[in-house]
Amino acid sequence: MHDAADKVTPMEPSRKLANAIREVKNALADRDDVVVDLREAHRARLDLLAAELSPVFADVPADMDNFDFAISSGLQPRLWIDAVAHVQMGSDRRTYRFLRDTRAGRIVLAESTDMRVVADHVTRYIAERVVERQRLMEGMAEPVAATFRRQEVLEAGPLQPGPAERRRRYSAILSGVAMVAAGALVGLVVSAILLWDRLVAMQFSF
Repeated sequence: MHDAADKVTPMEPSRKLANAIREVKNALADRDDVVVDLREAHRARLDLLAAELSPVFADVPADMDNFDFAISSGLQPRLWIDAVAHVQMGSDRRTYRFLRDTRAGRIVLAESTDMRVVADHVTRYIAERVVERQRLMEGMAEPVAATFRRQEVLEAGPLQPGPAERRRRYSAILSGVAMVAAGALVGLVVSAILLWDRLVAMQFSF
């Protein structure tokens, strides 16, 4: 009778654990190379954008410390403008995305493959923040962005009501007329009830 160990077939050299570990390490190294290449490509484009904006950064008043103007490291490099706004690259490595974090979530302020377009939006954003700070120091608490939005509305003129809005207005008018008519009818009925005895008495008096 042979032992159970005699029935175990030795593992082929190509199936040893050491070979499997080496294959896993190679796969991870290849993936890390892709991640590094992607990160470096993103950072290189953000460096170009930062160089394009360097004159704007230099013109910011020295006493304003709420701007960052720095590129963060990590898997997703970002060019930070301030604590809530930054530029990052899209998944295609070519699209610049200017984002801002708000209470309602992250919003896209600008998105383009043209670096100059995004640079213009970043410049406008910085200008708004500078003017907003100046207005706050002068006692004007209204945000600059809200002022621009109100000005755009005034320039656009009054909004024309759409079909749905017109239907709601007509329904409201008809409802008002119906309520007035119903009130008048109820008033007539109540008056007739109150004066019925007098009308009957007048008939018998004749």
